[in-house]
Amino acid sequence: CDIDRPMADGRFPVPGAIALGHEFVAEVLEVGDAVQGVRPGDRVIVPFQISCGACDRCRAGLTAHCRATPPRSQYGFGVVGGEQGGAFSDVVRVPFADGMLVPVPHGVPLEALACASDNLGDGWRAVAPELARRPGADVLVLGGIGSVPLYAGAVARACGAGGLDYLDGAPPRLAIAERLGARLLEGPVPARAGEYDLVVDGTLLDPAGLPCALRSLRPGGLCVGVTIYLGDPHIPYFEMYFKGARFETGRVQARAVMPSVLELVQAGRVDPTLVNGAVLPWEAAPEALAGDLLKPVFVRDG
Repeated sequence: CDIDRPMADGRFPVPGAIALGHEFVAEVLEVGDAVQGVRPGDRVIVPFQISCGACDRCRAGLTAHCRATPPRSQYGFGVVGGEQGGAFSDVVRVPFADGMLVPVPHGVPLEALACASDNLGDGWRAVAPELARRPGADVLVLGGIGSVPLYAGAVARACGAGGLDYLDGAPPRLAIAERLGARLLEGPVPARAGEYDLVVDGTLLDPAGLPCALRSLRPGGLCVGVTIYLGDPHIPYFEMYFKGARFETGRVQARAVMPSVLELVQAGRVDPTLVNGAVLPWEAAPEALAGDLLKPVFVRDG
């Protein structure tokens, strides 16, 4: 996940040691007596948040806020996530397996699916619901955090965006955005990047990011933030007020959006491997996490 490296190097402070990792495809080893939907040997995608699938919030699509689990229960975030373990561990326990686990869709390479646990779904929720409401909307994506803005661009193209612009200062991410069909806006974040119906703020540690995203909206437009800000960013409220602008943020409802995400991938309309970095052996994870690969995928043999 985009946040794994900042947690590992201390930019995103999580106290204590961390069982790192929360995006993964797994093989079922054992099941409890009450589990009916999966059996040992099945290949499954594991959403990063713990959810029961049966409470009123889960049934309403709010699987990040399940009533049956403590708040923020999730893999890979140490004490912040309730010490649920992590995807770089040898074995992970999945409670509520029938509600949580999603079978790997037929014909899709496993290395393309690890991001479906979190980041790909985050990119989907940033653009797909609004494009369903406003087909042909013009979209601006501000890059910086890593893969999520790029996934948002890929989904925007698949869901019928009228225009897709991608703004970033990093040549590797710009090259990926160009392959995804975006028009490139290269350079630092300006005060305003134009006028758009939908803007995705995917900047990281840049105080100009969110203000630019909000100022770049057309009247009635929507800005979706996919960045975790550790402080309170500046918001140009006066300008937003007179535009009737909308701002949405928060965690993706990972389990709830997964069927829609996988439908796009299985149909070939979104190819996560265009964003994913190198596919590496499991043993390469420590060195690769200390490097600068955008989205490495690690494969455990057997």
